Amino acid sequence: MSNQGEKKGVSAVDFFCIGFGAIVGVGWSVSINGWMSGSGGPVPAALGYIVALIMMVPIALCYCELVPALPVAGGGMAFAFRAFNDKVAAISGWAAFGAFVSIIPWEAIQITDVLGYLIPGLKAGDPLYAVAKTDIYLTTIIIGTIFSFLLFALNMRGLAAAAGVQKVLCFILVGAAVIGGVAALIGGSFDNLKPIYDVTNPNIYGAASEGLKSVSHNSMFGGIIAILSSAPFFLAGFETIPQGVEDAGGDISAVGKTVVLSVTFACIFYAFLLFSFGMGWSWQEFAQPTAVGGQFENPAAANMLRILYGGAAGEFFFWLITIGTLAGLFTTWNGFFMASASLLMGMARGRVMPAIFAKQNKNGIPVPGLIVCLVLSLIGPFLGAGLIGDITCFSGAAFVLSWTLTGFSLIRLRKTEPNLERPYKIPGGMGMAWFAAVVALVVFILLFIPGNPVYMGALAIKMFISWMVIGVILYLASAGQRKGVTEAELKAGVFAGMEERKQAHTGH
Repeated sequence: MSNQGEKKGVSAVDFFCIGFGAIVGVGWSVSINGWMSGSGGPVPAALGYIVALIMMVPIALCYCELVPALPVAGGGMAFAFRAFNDKVAAISGWAAFGAFVSIIPWEAIQITDVLGYLIPGLKAGDPLYAVAKTDIYLTTIIIGTIFSFLLFALNMRGLAAAAGVQKVLCFILVGAAVIGGVAALIGGSFDNLKPIYDVTNPNIYGAASEGLKSVSHNSMFGGIIAILSSAPFFLAGFETIPQGVEDAGGDISAVGKTVVLSVTFACIFYAFLLFSFGMGWSWQEFAQPTAVGGQFENPAAANMLRILYGGAAGEFFFWLITIGTLAGLFTTWNGFFMASASLLMGMARGRVMPAIFAKQNKNGIPVPGLIVCLVLSLIGPFLGAGLIGDITCFSGAAFVLSWTLTGFSLIRLRKTEPNLERPYKIPGGMGMAWFAAVVALVVFILLFIPGNPVYMGALAIKMFISWMVIGVILYLASAGQRKGVTEAELKAGVFAGMEERKQAHTGH
C-alpha cells in the first residue's frame, strides 16, 4: 500500500469509536433520570430502548449496505441523490444537517452546564441575561467558546487525528459508565425499581403551569413507546460514520458493519444503565426534579453514586462518572463537528448548497464547513440549558426524516441499479429495507400528532418546520448553480470521491 493509502487509512475500529462515541454522549449521566420519569420508571425506559433497538437495527442495516456501495461524504444525502434526484437529496441532506448542527451547540451548552455544577463559582454573581428561564453567565460563555475553538483546531488536523482522540475518549466513557453501572447494581436493590410503572407521583408529575413534568401516556406500554420521542436523538451518531468513509482504509464493508455495531451496543448500553441506576436508588427520588426539592442535580448519575456510597468511595465514583460524562460529551461534540462539515461538503458537491462548502484545503479538510460548525458551536453557550429539551426533539425528528429517506433510497437502488457493486447486502433483503423505511416513516408521522406518547411538542415542531423552510429557500437560491447542468453531471460531482477511491485501489 502506498504512503497515501496509509495516511488516509482510518480503521474500522476508529469508525466504531467515532459512531459509538457520537451516539453515547452525556445523556446516560445527565438525562437518565429524565428518561425514567418520562417513561414512568426505569424498567419501561430500558424496555423502550430495546424497542428502539428493534427499530434502529434495520435502519442501520440500510446504511450498512449503502456505505460500502457508495463510499462518499454525504451519507443519506448521497444515497438519496443516487436513488432519486437532487430535490430529495436536498431534503434528506438538509434534515440531517439540521440534526447534526443542533447537536453541536447542544454539547456546548452541556459543557458549561456540567462544569457549572462541578465548579459552583462559575455561576457566581449576576447573570448577563436569561433564555427560556435559564440564566446565562459570562464565565460559562467563555468556557464554551474556548472548547469550541479547541475542537475546531483538532478537526483542522484531519479525520485521523480527530479519530485518534475519539478512540481514547470512547474507552474512558465506556469504562466509567460500566464501572458505575456495576457499582449501582451492587449497592442497590430490586425494590428501588418499584413501582414498575407509575406517573402519579406529585413530586415528579404535575401541572405544566407549575413547571413540573407532564406525560402523554397512562400505561406501561405507553411508557415504553414514549422513549421513542427522544431516542432518535440519543441514538443518533452512527451517521457520522458515512461522513468520513472517504478516509477509510482496508475492507470498506467492515466500515459499513460498524454502523450496526455502534447502534446495537448503544441501545444495550442505555438499557443496562437504566436498569442498574434504577436499582441503585429509589427511582422516584432519583427522578424528582431539583426544582421541587430533588437532590440529584447534574451529573445525576455521579451524584447518586456519591450519596449511595458516601465517604471516599462515593467521591471516587462521583469523579469517575463525571470524567466519563465529560469524555462522552466530547466524543459526541467531536463526532458531529467532523461529520457536519463533511455533510455540508457533500451537499455542496451536488450543488444544493453554495459551492464554497465543497472546497477542501491541500490536506483534504473541508475548511469552510468546519468554520460553519465553529460558528454554530459558539452560539450554544449564549443560549443556555433552557432550550435543550426542544432542541433534542427537533434534532430527533430531523434524523428520523433522513433515516426514512435512506430506507426508501435502498429500496429504489435495489430496483434501479441491481448490478451496483455491493460489498455487503443486508439480511432479509427488500423485506428488511421496507420494514426500516415504513417504521421510520410511522415514527416520523407520530412525532407531529398531539396526544400520543411520541409527540415532540409544539415548539419543536415550529423549529423543525422553520428549519426545513430555510432549506427550501437555500435550495431555490442555489438554482443558478444547477442551471444548464444535467442530473448525471450533478451526480458525478457528488460521487467524485467514490471514483477517486476506485482508481486509487486499482493503482495499488
